[in-house]
Amino acid sequence: DDRLSLNEFTLICRALFRNDKGHIYVVPSDRLEQMFAVFDKNEDGYIDREEFQFCWNQWIKTIVRPISAFLIVDVQNDFISGSLNISNCSAQQNGLEVIEPINKLLDTVDFDAVFYSLDWHPSDHVSFIDNIKQRPIHPTSPLNADNAQVYDTVIFAGPPPMKQRLWPRHCVQDSWGSELHKDLKVEDRSSAYPNGRFLNISNSLLQVVEHGVKVYKGTNPEVDSYSVFWDNKKLSDTTLCAQLRLKGSTDIYVCGLAYDVCVGATAIDALSAGYRTILIDDCCRGVDLNDIESTKQTVISSNGVIVSSREVKAMVEGRDRRPELGYKLAMELKNSESDLSKNNACRRQSQQQQQQQQQQPSQ
Repeated sequence: DDRLSLNEFTLICRALFRNDKGHIYVVPSDRLEQMFAVFDKNEDGYIDREEFQFCWNQWIKTIVRPISAFLIVDVQNDFISGSLNISNCSAQQNGLEVIEPINKLLDTVDFDAVFYSLDWHPSDHVSFIDNIKQRPIHPTSPLNADNAQVYDTVIFAGPPPMKQRLWPRHCVQDSWGSELHKDLKVEDRSSAYPNGRFLNISNSLLQVVEHGVKVYKGTNPEVDSYSVFWDNKKLSDTTLCAQLRLKGSTDIYVCGLAYDVCVGATAIDALSAGYRTILIDDCCRGVDLNDIESTKQTVISSNGVIVSSREVKAMVEGRDRRPELGYKLAMELKNSESDLSKNNACRRQSQQQQQQQQQQPSQ
């Protein structure tokens, strides 16, 4: 009868949401109803032919054929064996342990895009504890410049007043500590960026290399930048969103250092921007066990998923299709301003242009 009921939509979801071994993921009934409502635009209790066309093109095709970006966060010398070696923090985790599983993913999984982020701080950066006397402290700060210690949080006067966690001096631009670890697989790393080009956009640096893009963050001395998307005050972005939109990315796989700081902030910003976000647990190491657990709970409650690296290949290839990510996509399709909706629109326009070019007679 050219229309789908909720029961028939449920059967489609049973076929759609399963892994590469045939295991069917259970989708809660309330989520099935919410997803159904996204496509039942005229609210008549059915998905008609026109509504299903939208469902097919914008939802099912993305679930089956996602466009996946791999985002490797801050796998830099200072976090592994340098001035901010995370093994010296309370969780006592070894940052070196992320390199082997990350390299294996780079070798075995055909991501559509790969990004490497780097903390890239000027020497007078606000986060360095030895710079604390360079800026006035706000009267409401629980600590002052004389009694604050590393890892404490103070409030700088601004304007506006700004909370800041204090770190050892780390990842200073062009220092050994700021370099990606030598064992991490990165193209064109061996010399002074001979095959790449630097772009300076919105006061952030972005370097395009042969098989990936390096994104430099934390370049503003007055504000820290945990997330690879934005600085901590949301004053400027790093152009990562523009790069993801250009590539039509739908899914972002996030990993690196530190789990509960820059990795977590990046994953949460990816979810806020509307991306289907996957956190790769065994490719991350962190600072504080409680904060790591809090990061995980925030990602899950925001409709992201946490997986091990062995699960990634099947997900990227569309053979392991998680209902949480399908639900996330459906909710984003309600919001035409989300990055994911814009990416889908760009991808659809590109496909239409390619079809038109193919249909044109050759000269």
